[in-house]
Amino acid sequence: MDAGSHPISSEKSRVAAPRPPLQEAGSHPYMPSLSMGSRNPSAKCYGDRFIPDRSAMDMDMAHYLLTEPRKDKENAAGVAASPSKEAYRRLLAEKLLNNRTRILAFRNKPPEPENVSFAEAASSNLQAKAAKQRRHIPQSAERTLDAPELVDDYYLNLLDWGSNNVLSIALGDTVYLWDASSGSTSELVTVDEDSGPITSVSWAPDGRHIAVGLNSSDVQLWDTSSNRLLRTLRGVHEARVGSLAWNNSILTTGSMDGKIVNNDVRIRNHVVQTYEGHSQEVCGLKWSGSGQQLASGGNDNLLHIWDVSMASSMPSAGRNQWLHRLEDHMAAVKALAWCPFQSNLLATGGGGSDRCIKFWNTHTGACLNSVDTGSQVCALLWNKNERELLSSHGFTQNQLTLWKYPSMVKMAELTGHTSRVLFMAQVNSSHHILQILSHHFICWCENLLMVLVWLNCRVLMVAR
Repeated sequence: MDAGSHPISSEKSRVAAPRPPLQEAGSHPYMPSLSMGSRNPSAKCYGDRFIPDRSAMDMDMAHYLLTEPRKDKENAAGVAASPSKEAYRRLLAEKLLNNRTRILAFRNKPPEPENVSFAEAASSNLQAKAAKQRRHIPQSAERTLDAPELVDDYYLNLLDWGSNNVLSIALGDTVYLWDASSGSTSELVTVDEDSGPITSVSWAPDGRHIAVGLNSSDVQLWDTSSNRLLRTLRGVHEARVGSLAWNNSILTTGSMDGKIVNNDVRIRNHVVQTYEGHSQEVCGLKWSGSGQQLASGGNDNLLHIWDVSMASSMPSAGRNQWLHRLEDHMAAVKALAWCPFQSNLLATGGGGSDRCIKFWNTHTGACLNSVDTGSQVCALLWNKNERELLSSHGFTQNQLTLWKYPSMVKMAELTGHTSRVLFMAQVNSSHHILQILSHHFICWCENLLMVLVWLNCRVLMVAR
């Protein structure tokens, strides 16, 4: 498809050759046999060094050593031995008995391994692991999609990947759908100028329905299987809706008016809870994997943690109290990512005046770590298979960085973008592009879509 003939176009995929499986290096240490006999007469038998060997014992010496203390006691009851006799006894023990005092005789310890010692083998294994080649992270593009009219606004969320392996992209007043399995593109909706531009998109967990936030403060719900508008949520907010998050059938919306609203899309009176804690635009919303906690970030530099257990059972009350109000960031908090392997771990990123990635224990509200990235943090994604975090950045370096957690050592840094990488999304489906891809990462850079693909622990990316 020609890039000029459609807002979204695709180049031919280039799939890297699969990496050979890892191989363990190093030899195993020699371990002697526990059996006393051997089928091979020439083979050495070392036996068990903790069992006495009768054939190696001097029975006369053993008898002498056993009876000598008794004789000493008997002599002690009588007349004490003279100094000359005592000196003679010691000299006799030294010359004839060689000062032997042990009664039982044992086999010698097994010899050292004939090829390599245990310590050397362990050292060899460690060196082999250290020398193991790190996975290759290509710098070239795997696939590039043209995306004209992408709104360059840090506070919006214009990209999402559904569980049906379809990517939703908001370009100006239009939402496009790109099927990652077939590479086909379709137009879902184009809103009028009074409602647009589109300010946020978010797939429902079923991968069929999608929520579209508008500049007019309305939110539309669409059925993508039939391209049909199901309903429009009006009167929920008083300004544009720049952030959306699903929790089963609950659609949470965040607006420039500072309010966060839980909408149960199954019922007529959809507003069920309202969270008020931000004084400026809510630009980040993420539910935890358990659906028990909601993280919200705003342009007021605040991060809030809301807990379902603290939600008011009376919608008329209108407000709910936050669990934690965190003020450590020095700029807008848009990038939010719940850890997939630790339920109470949240990663957050700050804007241009902050540039930090912070990690939080959401049960206690404690800040576990803070890393200065040197650039505006636009989005964060956890690797679901490894303890790694991917961050995208804006001013001043416009880079992508792959971090090892919890050491936060940079595993890779991809630079060269001319504009900030505003949005990222991660595929949630079990489908595989070309039936070989396991995990997909995508992000926007200027008017180009960048796709990062985890393939057998390799990262392929779509770059400019």
